[in-house]
Amino acid sequence: MTTTGRRALLVAGAAAGAAALAGCTSSPGGRPPRPSAAEREAERVARAEAALRLRSVTAARDLLERYDATLAAHPALAPRLTPLRRAVAAHAKALGEGGTQAEAAGGDGAAAGGGGATAGPDGATGSATATASAKPAGATGSAAATSSAKPAASPSPVRVAADPRAALRELAAAERAASDGHSAALLTAPPEYARLLASVAAAGAAHAYLLTEGARA
Repeated sequence: MTTTGRRALLVAGAAAGAAALAGCTSSPGGRPPRPSAAEREAERVARAEAALRLRSVTAARDLLERYDATLAAHPALAPRLTPLRRAVAAHAKALGEGGTQAEAAGGDGAAAGGGGATAGPDGATGSATATASAKPAGATGSAAATSSAKPAASPSPVRVAADPRAALRELAAAERAASDGHSAALLTAPPEYARLLASVAAAGAAHAYLLTEGARA
């Protein structure tokens, strides 16, 4: 066999080997490979975390909305409720930012009682902003999970009792309910967010006391 013939045979063999290798590494029909079990589990965890964060910030925004409704119905309660309302706004902001303001939430329970609570901007006061505020951090696919959530129906206006004492009791009950929800979420929350939820839950319990038993002292 001539040199030219041998060279042509080698080239043809190399081309056939490359084609066979490509056929082994590609999926049938040219489809991308299916995600592995680990990838599917990571996606499941990310979606669960996004849902948890969304529920938490929605609960905080709903509580903030009740404070606003109570203040609108009973302006005379403003000196008493404004510091607590400011603390709740800080909690909602921290929960919506994925736990980046744990320090701000940690001190609100004590600060609220003395009227010295500090908070970041809290211009948005309705629960409708909760979805936009919830931004899970550090988990793949969580942003898509949050954005794919179905928008909630327009909430009904918050009804506030005509009697100021009854309105305070309603507000205290809302604080306790939100605190209980945050405490329950601790079981499945990632560590950093769990610490934030614990701080917010403790502050909510303190707020409920100040709105009821604390007012009698």
